[in-house]
Amino acid sequence: MITSPIFADRRYGVLGLARSGAAAAEALIASGAKVSVWDRQEEARAPFEGRCEIADPLQSDLTGYAALVVSPGVPLNTHPISDHAERFDVPIIGDIELFARARGDLPPHRVVGITGTNGKSTSVALVHHILQMAGLPTLLGGNIGEAIMAQEPLTPNENGEGVYVLELSSYQIDLTRSLDCDVAALTNITPDHLDRYAGFIAYAGSKARLFEMQSAHRLAVFGSLAQPVGEVYRREASRRPEGRAVAADLDALRPLQNQWPGLQGPHNLENVAVAVAIAEELGVTRAQWEHALPRFRGLPHRMEIVGSAGDTLFVNDSKATNPASAAPALAAFTPDPAIRGGAPRVHWIVGGLAKEDDLGECEDALGNIAAAYTVGEAGPRFAALLEEAGLHVERCELVSEAVRRASEAAQPGDVVLLSPACASFDQFRDYEKRGEHFRQLVGVIAGCEAAPLPGATS
Repeated sequence: MITSPIFADRRYGVLGLARSGAAAAEALIASGAKVSVWDRQEEARAPFEGRCEIADPLQSDLTGYAALVVSPGVPLNTHPISDHAERFDVPIIGDIELFARARGDLPPHRVVGITGTNGKSTSVALVHHILQMAGLPTLLGGNIGEAIMAQEPLTPNENGEGVYVLELSSYQIDLTRSLDCDVAALTNITPDHLDRYAGFIAYAGSKARLFEMQSAHRLAVFGSLAQPVGEVYRREASRRPEGRAVAADLDALRPLQNQWPGLQGPHNLENVAVAVAIAEELGVTRAQWEHALPRFRGLPHRMEIVGSAGDTLFVNDSKATNPASAAPALAAFTPDPAIRGGAPRVHWIVGGLAKEDDLGECEDALGNIAAAYTVGEAGPRFAALLEEAGLHVERCELVSEAVRRASEAAQPGDVVLLSPACASFDQFRDYEKRGEHFRQLVGVIAGCEAAPLPGATS
């Protein structure tokens, strides 16, 4: 794990002992800090019995605390811990800030931080993949994979310094004060998580803080210049030396996209452009990233090709929990003139727990849809909207029923796409469980196994 003498003999509280919170507590204990931990769940507290103080910080005197480390899942805008910590003048931070403070005791390294509403997971995984194939020591952390403080520090090799590649949600950025990324990137900003912010402008401002923490001579990359990203880009360009705030060059990479089986669609072109700009800043050559991109397998539940039956492709995009993230998946499968004269190809499984009342950006890709299969709590509302738009709609309620009907209706060359544009919590614990359910259904109903991407390697 990552430890640092900077934490030794100082007092810290840790609120929330899920993945990142437990890792933060373990790292602080191993660093010699005086630690008090708390979680509402007794089983989460159990591993710390007898090893540190266990006490609810809301019931504690926080005098003398260096900081209170809070899980990103704690809503600071409504949770009473914010006012309680303020009364004692104790800063509230997260595990990413602990990492930032420990950097001075790590072997020479660089840090990439990527944020955005959509695309950040794929962009982070792409950077990690490209660096791995170029022989650079690298690891993933932040909002993806294992918690950063639980991982072993990187050491340089003959190819260069280690690179920590961090996916950063707005919640994590809110809890971070001093992370100076060697390269920082913002993919895009669309309305999301507004229950945690005063409005869209406040949410966008949270994302922008990643660049405010960054030194002006370091590189800032922007995947889209649509508002409000364009405003952040212009502000950063005005305070940095020329060429240190850049828009990812989508046009230069567009002619190459047909070479990347796992990275189709306009959203993935943006992800690749961001990743390439970052990789080149870190010393990766064009030959290296050109070799790496066709071999990228993609992430589970993000435009994941899970199999095929006959000439029908089944795609799991369960991570699309809002219309803005589902729209690129719909746009990725444009009608092919060679297939039934260019008839719509997508059998779209949509619905769940809605974050928005309308179809949003999905409306621009409705021409690609052969039929829609609505599920979940939002199913009736989405069905009415899609029928009003002139689409054929099957009202299914359950994902299993939708998969069965879609697979029966699909013709050669069609795509059965789970891209719900909704959260999963009406029927599933999280989007991963929803995606796993879809994958299992494809295996049973369509009689196929999960298929590797063409030309990909493990």
